[in-house]
Amino acid sequence: LENLQPEIKELAQRLRYEVSVRGKQLGWSEKVARSHFARNMRRIVTELYIRDNCHPFKATVLLWVQVPMWVCVSLALRNCSVGALGSEVQEEFSSGGALWFTDLTAPDSTWILPMSLGLVNLLVVEV
Repeated sequence: LENLQPEIKELAQRLRYEVSVRGKQLGWSEKVARSHFARNMRRIVTELYIRDNCHPFKATVLLWVQVPMWVCVSLALRNCSVGALGSEVQEEFSSGGALWFTDLTAPDSTWILPMSLGLVNLLVVEV
């Protein structure tokens, strides 16, 4: 979208000039000229979005999917870790780890999991 802004500005100036010339020829009022400009500008911008495959809605799709998913996963992990699901789950978590984290209810003193999760999320966002 940012890469299209210079082209959109240039096209808007050209269209504004063409509409003003045509409006003077046909005797349009200022309101009619603005209406023609707005309608044609919308059409031109839509064509540019289609040409470059960069509709603004596509930038927000990730947000509308990722935020609810993050909230649900965070709440599920919190419920598991504080024992809201029952003592059986708490007992399984205290003995079901792997590698350096044998107790999933204890904080990670090495910070390996939080750092790797943060780096993976950064990688996903950047890619």
